[in-house]
Amino acid sequence: MRKPVLDCENCFAEFTNQLNELQDLILEGKSHGMNDEVRSKLIVSFEKTHDAALETIAAYFKNQGKPPFSGSRDITVEAFHADLIDDGQGWLDMIIHRIKYNPLYPGDYLGSLSENIVKNYLGFLESFERNMSKKLDT
Repeated sequence: MRKPVLDCENCFAEFTNQLNELQDLILEGKSHGMNDEVRSKLIVSFEKTHDAALETIAAYFKNQGKPPFSGSRDITVEAFHADLIDDGQGWLDMIIHRIKYNPLYPGDYLGSLSENIVKNYLGFLESFERNMSKKLDT
């Protein structure tokens, strides 16, 4: 079953909902402790939020008549050049960290990914929310 094509505003609304859930999970983790269960929920929420951000960016560029992108790295670079994201390298690192977290690769990335989500990636996503909101208001 194909997903329906969403316009940029709907994608952005979904991103905002996902971001709010991620922020709530981070607050919960900070107040009740970051055990492995909370870290796992945090990572799932982060992945949904990041995917929603990428869908929003893709919809934004589609509205501008740009062709589809081949992957998350390409769309991230283009988003940086369009001032949708502030830290292009940080976003690319975020993508790489997500790939490394994949259970197919050896290593314990649960702790380091969840730590990076709290310390860095949440800020990147919040900055994207502010930038995208400004773009959609104009």
